[in-house]
Amino acid sequence: MTRILVLYHSLYGHIETMAEAAAVGVREAGAEAVIKRVPETIPDAVMRAKGMRADQPAPIAEPNEIGDYDGILLGSGTRFGNMTGQMRNFLDQAGGVWMSGKLVGKPGGVFTASGTQHGGQESTLLTMQLTLLHLGMVIVGLPYSAAAQTRMDEITGGSPYGASTITGGDNSRQPSANEIELMRFQGAHLARIATKLKAAP
Repeated sequence: MTRILVLYHSLYGHIETMAEAAAVGVREAGAEAVIKRVPETIPDAVMRAKGMRADQPAPIAEPNEIGDYDGILLGSGTRFGNMTGQMRNFLDQAGGVWMSGKLVGKPGGVFTASGTQHGGQESTLLTMQLTLLHLGMVIVGLPYSAAAQTRMDEITGGSPYGASTITGGDNSRQPSANEIELMRFQGAHLARIATKLKAAP
């Protein structure tokens, strides 16, 4: 069975929720979804004092294991137009996977969250994709066949580069039904492509 890694970093639970939605889409496409998170670098006491989600059930991933999957979806919040330092630190330790070529030709996609509509979502998605390209992966975005991303009747995340959500300045806004649907679509889309590539001679 095709195995897809949904690897994320989430401080307030928004990306965690999106990761769970991605896994639903992966399973709907007939593949196995493995949800893991990158190690946290903020001290536990600080996280709890700031209301961050210190207790997340997803197991911690090891950098060298990412080459063992048939496809990867990376999720990270936006930090000044780029991925979080926690995700960057994790990926910077994946040099062995890069040298082994284990991810060459496999599909990879990205998703994100920001506090506002124009909080750097697209630049974050694009810069996350650069790492996947260096690992030799085939980029899978969120095509416009996911019609939910063209909605104009509500504020919503989502772009051709990947699914996204808007958290609000105080992080109180949770992913909307539309954003969850886009994330599920991207998960299923990537899983189907991974299955086709795996079966190719």
